[in-house]
Amino acid sequence: MFLPVNDKQFEFWILRRGGLPNINIARSFNISRQAVSRALLTMDERIEKTLLEMARANQIEVKSMNIEKGMLFGRSVPFNVDAVIFISAKHGVQVWYEHEGDCGACARYTQCIELLWDFADEMKLKLENTDDPTKLADELFEKLRRLV
Repeated sequence: MFLPVNDKQFEFWILRRGGLPNINIARSFNISRQAVSRALLTMDERIEKTLLEMARANQIEVKSMNIEKGMLFGRSVPFNVDAVIFISAKHGVQVWYEHEGDCGACARYTQCIELLWDFADEMKLKLENTDDPTKLADELFEKLRRLV
C-alpha cells in the first residue's frame, strides 16, 4: 500500500505520533477537530493495512503492532529472526531484520546509520552514540518495543 508523504492525512498522523493533540493539529490547519479525527481514522486504517501487507509480503509473523506509532514487530519465517516494520516520515516503509554483521565492511553502512538515527529522531528517542548500526538498531528497537 502506498503512503503518500505529501498527503494531509499523513501529515496529521505524523504530528499525532509526535505527541500533538488533535485539537492542536486542527488549530494549526484551521479546521475542525472532527475533521482531524476523521482523517486520522482513515490514516490509521491505511497504516494498519500497509504494515500487514508488508508483513505478509516479507513472510513475517506478526507478534505485536502499534498503529499510532506505525510499527509492527514480528518474526521472519524464512530467516528465523525477529523483524520490525516501521513507517518513517523521511524514509517511508522500512523492514529491519535482526542480524549480526560486519557493518564496517558493508556498502550500506551510511544508509543504515542515517535511517536508524532519523527514525530515532522522529520517535523522539535518545540513543547512545555508536557507529555500529547493529548495536544502534538493537537499542532503538528495544526502546520501541516498550511503546507497543
